[in-house]
Amino acid sequence: MKLWQTTAFALASTVSMHSLATDFSFDRPGSGFGTSITPVGQLAWEQSLPSVSYSKEGTADGYEKTTKIQMDMLFRTGLTNSMELQLGWQGPAWTQIRRAGQRINDNGLGDVSVGIKKAIDLQDDQMTMAVLGKVSFATGNQGFRENQDTYTLGSTVAYQQNELLNTSMTMFYEMQDGRWSWTAIPTLNYKIAGNWSGFSQFVYRKQESQHEQTSLATGLVYNLNNRTQFDASFGVGLSGDVPDYSGGFGVSYLF
Repeated sequence: MKLWQTTAFALASTVSMHSLATDFSFDRPGSGFGTSITPVGQLAWEQSLPSVSYSKEGTADGYEKTTKIQMDMLFRTGLTNSMELQLGWQGPAWTQIRRAGQRINDNGLGDVSVGIKKAIDLQDDQMTMAVLGKVSFATGNQGFRENQDTYTLGSTVAYQQNELLNTSMTMFYEMQDGRWSWTAIPTLNYKIAGNWSGFSQFVYRKQESQHEQTSLATGLVYNLNNRTQFDASFGVGLSGDVPDYSGGFGVSYLF
């Protein structure tokens, strides 16, 4: 191959990869997932630094207060232009339970998960869609894992209203030990100024034979460049009569 042909091919490949990186977006933060696919041959690392949750529940001996700190992470890599592989890990976690004047501290490792996300071409410049199939394996330590493996099917439909506002709806259907649950997550993503943007979402979850769960969350996102993102978020539970809060920081990088 002639030198000019080799040079042209390399430049075209570089431009193509740059375009894909520009169009790419991370799934952090929030409880849903985006419609973007990681470019083939690249790896996205999405890391919490960490996430924190707090709940207060009444018992016969008074109130039980639980604080949990967790450093979950997600790795994404493109298999094709419209499909990616996801590897997740709930990571190391620490809990403290305060009850009847006593403090119980514990730590351990969370579950791992494997998923495939597929972008669906809707032939629309403003509307995008992706589906996600995932299995979470109950491999974590006692107290930091689910009772059984969880099978999840999710979908997200996003609509770009204008340059400043994007709306989306994520749906999850989960099965664990023969019991079903479903979750609906409407989300607003909006530009603020410069590299700053934000999100707000409502989460509704209903599990078989259990009371419904609802929560609100909001957060800020700072894009340092096309490959690096920082985020901070805060959420509050709305169901029940006990305080339930969550929040944290995160960083994401596209290799």
